[in-house]
Amino acid sequence: MKTITLGAALILAISGAGWAAEGPGAHFVENWDLDGDGAVTVVEARERRSDVFASFDANEDGFLDAEEYVLFDEARAQDQAANEPQGMGRGAGNPANGMALDVNDTDGDGKVSEAEFLDNAQAWIEMIDRNGDGVVTMADFGQRR
Repeated sequence: MKTITLGAALILAISGAGWAAEGPGAHFVENWDLDGDGAVTVVEARERRSDVFASFDANEDGFLDAEEYVLFDEARAQDQAANEPQGMGRGAGNPANGMALDVNDTDGDGKVSEAEFLDNAQAWIEMIDRNGDGVVTMADFGQRR
């Protein structure tokens, strides 16, 4: 069984610069754009979600159970508090919403398998992608009109 601290998991899962320095979406793009081209694809999201899953699956059983999700939720809340731009809110387009237990537990068994978590990458990118071009860039963030 691996031991993971909230701080270490937070650094591994969602490290990076704050939004305010670069504008809405900068924090998300910096952390999820693996090839550095300014656009987050479904493939990149799936790969990064694999890293996030591994960070929080403390007992390495292939599931994020309710207890592990508490730590994951705390890390996401801390990250949001530190990096969420003014006006982003908790609405439908907020990337953090696509990481929630109830969103990822597609079979309703109270825990999230690695397959469930990774397979939700497509829907997650679609949720954030305001202009429907299939990728998420900084243009997909900011104030909604």
